[in-house]
Amino acid sequence: MNIHQYYPVDIVNGPGTRCTLFVAGCEHQCVGCYNKSTWRLNSGRPFTVQQEEQLIADLNDTRIPRQGLSLSGGDPLHPANVSEVLRLVKRVRRECEGKDIWLWTGYRLEDLSAEQQQVVARINVLVDGKFVAGLKDPALPWRGSSNQVIHYLR
Repeated sequence: MNIHQYYPVDIVNGPGTRCTLFVAGCEHQCVGCYNKSTWRLNSGRPFTVQQEEQLIADLNDTRIPRQGLSLSGGDPLHPANVSEVLRLVKRVRRECEGKDIWLWTGYRLEDLSAEQQQVVARINVLVDGKFVAGLKDPALPWRGSSNQVIHYLR
């Protein structure tokens, strides 16, 4: 899996102070997307073991308490990303007690594959649906257009 950006301290992509990971690869290619640079799977840089270790350490750092992890992109549930994202989500669940996980995807909850559903079964909040420029609403919390749905799962 490739990533574009990792923010160890983020207050924009979900509630509270968070760690946020932007992955590469998105087949939706929504008109008006603010993150077009993340569309290509081979863009960005590889997500290394060292970066994963740092993410886990950051989530567990008591000097700057984090509420949880946000996964965005690109699309974390892109078929080429989903196995790595599933492994990461399982590890966060195992090693980062009390942290929530938010995930943004252009796929709709009802259309997810079995493997994508395995990821969703382990996260707290899913924000689903493609960005639709004609439905853009900057007043909406945690999403860009009114067709996108916030699913509070756990």
